Parts: sequence; structure tokens; C-alpha cells
Amino acid sequence: MTTLAVLGAGAKAVAVAAKASVVREMGINPPDVIAVERTGVAANWYAIGGWTDGAHRLGTGPEKDVGFPYRSALVPRRNAELDERMTCYSWQAYLIATGQFADWIDRGRPAPTHRQWGQYLCWVAERIDMEVAHGEVDRIAVDGRRWALHTRDNTIHADALMVTGPGQAERTLLPGNPRVLSIAQFWHRAAQHDRINAERVAMIGGGETAAAMLNELRGHPVSTITVISPQVTLFTRGESYFENSLFSDPTHWTALTLQERRDAIARTDRGVFSSSVQDVLMADDRIRHLRGRVAHAVGRDGQIRLTLSTNRGSEDFETVHGFDLVIDGSGLDALWFTSLFSQDALDLLELGLGGPLGSDRLQEAIGYDLAVEGVAPKLFLPNLAGLNQGPGFPNLSCLGLLSDRVLGAELSPTDTAGGDPARPALRRDDEHQSIR
Repeated sequence: MTTLAVLGAGAKAVAVAAKASVVREMGINPPDVIAVERTGVAANWYAIGGWTDGAHRLGTGPEKDVGFPYRSALVPRRNAELDERMTCYSWQAYLIATGQFADWIDRGRPAPTHRQWGQYLCWVAERIDMEVAHGEVDRIAVDGRRWALHTRDNTIHADALMVTGPGQAERTLLPGNPRVLSIAQFWHRAAQHDRINAERVAMIGGGETAAAMLNELRGHPVSTITVISPQVTLFTRGESYFENSLFSDPTHWTALTLQERRDAIARTDRGVFSSSVQDVLMADDRIRHLRGRVAHAVGRDGQIRLTLSTNRGSEDFETVHGFDLVIDGSGLDALWFTSLFSQDALDLLELGLGGPLGSDRLQEAIGYDLAVEGVAPKLFLPNLAGLNQGPGFPNLSCLGLLSDRVLGAELSPTDTAGGDPARPALRRDDEHQSIR
């Protein structure tokens, strides 16, 4: 059997493991899926993960669960059966199994809290007996034709690797300065009901990470909250049927030009607030927006002074602003995982990319199966697949389709002598993936 290692035991790992479990029940051999996780299943949906206090509401509808959109193209002539079997792990199935379904319906199908969503993912993982190797990965190397994930106590070898999650939430502009909070520090205080009391607060970031923290910060005794982002204003995410369908069904996504795709992502996903959060923020006159990118930060005279760079036409202007407290909500680093790569793994990646490693170059190299083209053993990067394959893959919008793409890939490296896969478990057909 081939083995797929997943870095992180979040929603994407659970979705792929659940689909593999169902396919195995149908008498077909999928790859073994093993998640390598430092904390626990769905940790980032709890306060312990550093990205939330667990009490805020899920922005995506919970019906977009591990099987959504239930339109599999993985097992020829048996895809309807596959989808039906996957409904056993749906959000509704979880509510029924835990005696919560009628209450959820009677309350108008409210969005679950992050903690409740994490409980759902843990329920799925437990039902499928998901394999989790506990430990923090400190190095990822290439061992012959396989990946080697090294933790302090163990080494996990795999024929393919999928990287998930936003990385760590502890980074800040000024590490160690008590007047600059990381995302993790902010949510830790929120979870402990430690109120932030300050006159002038700056929130760096214009995306959903910053929006969730702003929503929490509204209930704290602060005088002014300045949101700093490079956009000209705080945009609202498009949430009509037409925008949402781009996330659920990327069939025509690749027919768009690269610029059209970038425009669509900018309008619906990157650096935008959900309409529900915007409605709440509009009513709070303490919140204002300041355009610019943080070029420099320094602690001085009991303040944090931020130097902002703003492009105006053909020139960049710099201005300095002082704050009593700064919250660094700029969000994830798209290439956070590369710091774990050994030099041979970095060389392999750059060789496959045909040039130096960079976010744009990497995004444009993501293929149909959500893996980096030209790299063997396979490296799946769904969080970077939005530009090339569809905006739903980096988030929760099409987990069932994501698992199809990954499990439908040819995981084993190609035998260069014979030209045939060393383990031809999965093969790409013309318009969809099929398991052999």
C-alpha cells in the first residue's frame, strides 16, 4: 500500500481520511492516510490551537462538511454509492448521533461555534479510526523516493505528503514586546476572559483572521481601533449564489484567465470581511481604517510606533503612527512549512518549479490533483491551490471534492526505467479521477 502523510489533523486531513475509509469499505484499496499532529484532531478550532477562542461562529455553513459537495468522480459507476456512504459522516449525521438535530433545526440552523465544529471533526475522526501520529514535525526531508517527517521521537515515512493548516499563530512584528500581541496571544487572553484595556489599538490585517479578532475586540474597553491593511477600504466578501458557486464547483475555473482568477479571489476571499461581521462593525464608531503596509515597528515612550508605506501613483509614501497596543492579525504565511524542509527537500522543490521558491511561482505550479507539478514524491498543497484550481480548496468550501482530487492522484513516484508507476493505485482520466 502507498502511504499519504498529512501535516496537521484538521478538516482537510479528516475529509481525506474519511473518504479513504469509505473507499476501503467499498472493496477498493486507497492509500493509507496518517496525520501527523502536534496537539490533537481539529486543534485549530479550539483555544489551544491559537487561532480562536472556540466561542466564535463558523463563517462557512456547516452543511459544507467533510463530504460536500457530494458529487464524487472517484469510483466509476459507483460514485452515487460513495456519496451515499459519505453522508454517514455529514454534519446532520453528527447532530442526529449526538441528539442535537431537532434542537438545531428548531433554532433556525445556526452556525456552530468553532468549538462545536471541532467536536464534529473529532467525531468523524473517531468513527473512522483515523490514524494520528502525535508529535511536532521539526524537519521534513526526502529519503530516497519517499518523504520523511521527523519529530523528536519518531520518523514517519510516506509516499506522498499533504500540508494543511495556516502554520503557527505565535509570530508578531516585535517578539517579546508586551504591547504587540500575536494571534495566539490575543485569543489566549480572550479565552481567559482577560479584557484588553487600552486607548489606541491597531489591528494589522484586512482578512477574516483580523475580522474575527475585531468582532471579539468590540466587547473590550478600548477607545479607538484602527484597522491597518493595504486595501483602499475594508471590503465585504461577496456571498451571493454566484460567488458561492465558484467555491463549490470549480468546473469552469481553469477557463478563466489568470487575472480574472486573481480578481475573483480578491473580491470573494482575500483581504475581505464576511457580510455578517461587516454589519456588526459598521455600528461601532470606534473602528476606523488606515491604508498601508507596515514597513517598520519600534517600541518607544510606552508606545508602538508603526511606519506605514502607502503607494500613491508611482511613489511610495511613509507615515508614522503611534498606538498603545498592536495586534498582529496579518494572518498566515503561505510558505510557513518550507522552514521545516531540509536542504534536499528545498532543492527538490526548486528543481520541480524550475526556479527559486516563491509564493506566486508555487501557486501557479499546483496541478489538478492539488500537488506541485514536476515534484516527486508528491507534495499536495491545497492551501495554495486556489489560484490554479479553484478558491474553495484552501478553505472548507469543497472538502469532498478536495479528497477526490488527492485520493485520485498517482501517489507513487514514476519508475524512470520503465516509465510506469511503481504503485499504480490511482490514475487520472480525461475529466475526472478514477481508482484502479
